[in-house]
Amino acid sequence: MAGEQYVFQRFQQNVFALLPKRIAVLFGDGISEAVEIAIHFVDFFEDWYVKFFHSNKMKNYNNIFEKIISPENLFSAWDCFKSNKRKKADVQRFEWELEQNIFQLHRELRRGTYRHGGYSSFFIQDPKQRHIHKADVRDRVLHHAVFSVLNPIFEETFIFNSYSCRIGKGTHKGVSALESMIRKETKNYSKSCFVLKCDIKQFFGSVDHAILKIILKRRIKDENAYWLLKEIIDSFSSEHSDIFYTRGLPIGNLTSQLFANVYLNELDQFVKHKLKIKRYARYTDDFVIVEDDKDYLLDILKSINSFLKEKLALKLHPKKIQIRKYRQGVDFLGYVALPHYRAVRNKTKKRIFRKLKMRIAQHKAGEIDEKSLNQSLQSYLGVLSHADTHKLKEELLNQFWIWLSD
Repeated sequence: MAGEQYVFQRFQQNVFALLPKRIAVLFGDGISEAVEIAIHFVDFFEDWYVKFFHSNKMKNYNNIFEKIISPENLFSAWDCFKSNKRKKADVQRFEWELEQNIFQLHRELRRGTYRHGGYSSFFIQDPKQRHIHKADVRDRVLHHAVFSVLNPIFEETFIFNSYSCRIGKGTHKGVSALESMIRKETKNYSKSCFVLKCDIKQFFGSVDHAILKIILKRRIKDENAYWLLKEIIDSFSSEHSDIFYTRGLPIGNLTSQLFANVYLNELDQFVKHKLKIKRYARYTDDFVIVEDDKDYLLDILKSINSFLKEKLALKLHPKKIQIRKYRQGVDFLGYVALPHYRAVRNKTKKRIFRKLKMRIAQHKAGEIDEKSLNQSLQSYLGVLSHADTHKLKEELLNQFWIWLSD
């Protein structure tokens, strides 16, 4: 979007630059000819702007690298990156000499001498344990710059029911999509249907670098941009790599979220256009399919497993494949979809109560202030607000005041 605004601003500047000449010809000879030329000039660029930015047939992805590394885009990426991070010591150090750091990054990228740095790693519970790899600040700023330019290019290739890391999507929209598919398949719960739910085993650690690069190369024809993407991809390898294959995307890079969508878009396209599955939705490595025939789901499960193995070097998690009648409830993205009702997963309930109790203990110990404590409470209430949890919210609020008063 920033690139579009920049081009349009240049267009406006060029048009307005003609205004003195347009006015001047009104006082001399050849008035009609000069005015007519100016009008045609404006009409031409207005038509060009509309066609260039609003017609799929005329989209042009040349000079991607120049857009990514432009100082304007790098400073914009910094603005996006620094949000909620300005108290971090490494972010403060980078900001202390911000202009120098941004222009140094720009020079290294332009000269082709840029090399992605290493990663620091740590574990978090979200809710299961995840191994996070964090890049240096300048590399993370670059990730934002890359994402801002490449995401719109790939966004138009994604299916509607892909919900991870996309504007206007997210977990709550994903659960709503599942509920909508069930209602349509059952004709508003008047007949039966089944839901196939799958999880790709150790997805981020298993992404094959060579396959990912081939997929990216189909759309990214700019050699310099492709070099930069390879530099980012090859900056990390997981324990699933060996002497023949390099694998893995670091959980923590913004670019990893984009690469994950690009990689699994291959699966989406296979399911929708080869298998002709009508009711399908995916959030990162979790996906669901709704059908009225259980045997048919078992059949397509074999096809999906073969495709993942042969084309993407991935496999389904054998312990996380479920085929359930919709009336039993479908556990998806932290919620359980039931007829006319959405519940919160039991593990989610326990985690919310446990974390809130921990935050109250931190508040009493002086580690967090009252504002932070209330923000945590509102965050948990927000999670509950997306399900039918009136009684649960009352229970949480009552427990909150009891713990706070103890």
